[in-house]
Amino acid sequence: MLIQPLRSMAMSPATILQRQWRLPSFTPTLISFTSLKLISLSPPLSPKYGALYCSTDSINHNSQESSKGGHLKPGLYLVGTPIGNLEDITLRALRVLRSANVILSEDTRHSGKLLQYYDIKTPLLSYHKFNESQREQTILKRLREGDIVALISDAGTPGISDPEAKLCVDENIPVIPIPGPSALVAALSVSGLTNNEFTFVGFLPKHAGSRRERLTISANEATTQVFFVPPHKLHQFLEETSSLFGDTRVCTNGLSIDLNSCRRCVIAREMTKVHEEFWRGTLGNAKEAFSNHQPKGEITLLIEGKEISVVENPSESQLENELGALISKGHSLSMAVKLVAEGTSMKRKTIYSLALRKFGKQLEAEDDSN
Repeated sequence: MLIQPLRSMAMSPATILQRQWRLPSFTPTLISFTSLKLISLSPPLSPKYGALYCSTDSINHNSQESSKGGHLKPGLYLVGTPIGNLEDITLRALRVLRSANVILSEDTRHSGKLLQYYDIKTPLLSYHKFNESQREQTILKRLREGDIVALISDAGTPGISDPEAKLCVDENIPVIPIPGPSALVAALSVSGLTNNEFTFVGFLPKHAGSRRERLTISANEATTQVFFVPPHKLHQFLEETSSLFGDTRVCTNGLSIDLNSCRRCVIAREMTKVHEEFWRGTLGNAKEAFSNHQPKGEITLLIEGKEISVVENPSESQLENELGALISKGHSLSMAVKLVAEGTSMKRKTIYSLALRKFGKQLEAEDDSN
């Protein structure tokens, strides 16, 4: 194994990078392996806003990298990049970025800082939602000719709340995921909220009506809801969620209280950066805490799911006891059924059938004797 120190970053001043990234305090090293054991990967799932895969077989077989660790097969590589701290990048990601013929990025100036830090000379080409239709044919041509094309986002894993990678639609072009950092997973892992199931919403629609519709759906889901919130829209987000999440109930003292604001939330800000912060509390607390100031930096906001109360139906023996008690007090069969049905969510027809089966013959005998 050969350890080669990377050349020092030639930037002035260094604080330019620190505004966007959290820089490590030591000179990084790149570890090259003379041999790398391949791990056979299952076909990646296509996310809602991710790559549209055309050929499962081509991804399984053609996307495998050489065991020598230097040569890559042609195709489109979706490369995860740091969400803040420049150390949060894999050796494999660095190798792909160095080996690629071109790197597609949302913001070439932003991504250029990452490449400069790791002394990667691969050309950058801007690729975002405003120019993807114009760029698509040029990129497809390069992929057909056997180029290695890497796609990165400004931060995290491309294809998640980013322009869709539609490059292989109707084309037999391999799409290879290079896993890396994700703000979604990072925030969820430290949130303290239920994370065995969750709903990733991402950025909300700009239109007020569409936004309210989406929030109404989220408010009634039992899973933890995960949002990406721009800092300048945090106050608006907390105002809207405080009024939509939860319901109004009555306390034991007879006073009506609003439990909308009692839903727990976590505000993860500037994760992995110098000013990383995790704010925890209720939506009501958050609304109050951030009412007078606007935080800076990227925000991932999580809200706990709605508590679903499960009402258990009474057992047949319980129903029989209640019906019997009412009938013994002089109530008719139909009245006893009505009173019992009012106290449960069971269908009246079901209770009436039970009453006939248990007390029908007894009542008929009493009528005959009278």
